[in-house]
Amino acid sequence: MNAEDWRERARAHAARIDAYVAPHLVRRDTGTKHPVFDFLFTYYSHRPAQLRRWHPGYGVVLDDGDEYAGLKGYTLVEEVAQQPSRDQVTVSPEYVASQRPLIETLHRLLSATSGRAPHFGCFGLHEWAMVYRLAEDETRHADWPLRLGPAGTDAVVAEHRIACSHFDAFRFFTPPARPLNTLSPGPDDRPLFEQPGCLHAGMDLYKHAFRLSPMISSDLVADCFELAWDIRTLDMRAAPYDLADLGFESVRIETVEGKAEYVDAQRGFAERGAPLRARLVAECERLLA
Repeated sequence: MNAEDWRERARAHAARIDAYVAPHLVRRDTGTKHPVFDFLFTYYSHRPAQLRRWHPGYGVVLDDGDEYAGLKGYTLVEEVAQQPSRDQVTVSPEYVASQRPLIETLHRLLSATSGRAPHFGCFGLHEWAMVYRLAEDETRHADWPLRLGPAGTDAVVAEHRIACSHFDAFRFFTPPARPLNTLSPGPDDRPLFEQPGCLHAGMDLYKHAFRLSPMISSDLVADCFELAWDIRTLDMRAAPYDLADLGFESVRIETVEGKAEYVDAQRGFAERGAPLRARLVAECERLLA
């Protein structure tokens, strides 16, 4: 890819990501916490600078790409006989080969999730189970009040069937809430439990994408990030916290109307996530080949 083309794509990618990253960096510098959006930069290990950097993916050679030469996974392309060097760089086959265990693991998980029917009956109760029987000052977002108070929140958990299939949500349940879950997902059996209707499985498409970086295009990573951003917004609007002061209207999942609103949004995210998951599966297969 010639230098003019890839630099323009890199600039466009950085501008796209800066719409999300720039406010986060301001908050970070001022010590301001955000209960909704900080999650994407703190729970996930991909740093803002890494997210902003554009990668073309394995198989693409960048002309005049010396700034990539020292980055993980990249190598200089050997100079072709009788042709001047243009500092061409590309992701090396050796790096791809070294990542084969990761690629196989992600391919197995993504394929299993894609082949499973989505379920839409959880109503976001995982966030409620994370604060079950806690005082307000003990919750993960103690700066924000519980919309129904501790007793009302506990009552919602006790009155509903909890069916969380995602281990990385289930592991944050309070001890009294864990036995209430009808499933017992573990850290090593994700392919047996994860299903495409799960909000956390949808957000984790971003994690799977950036773990495949720089072997896949950053365009796909950004697509998955934007899906995760929108899902996180619903996740916290349906949580037990009152975030009205931040401009987030609650999805009142304890009501019939709130449940219908949640399921409708959840279906939309499952539909958005399906082609992204399919693209990630295809990329894994390309890299494995």
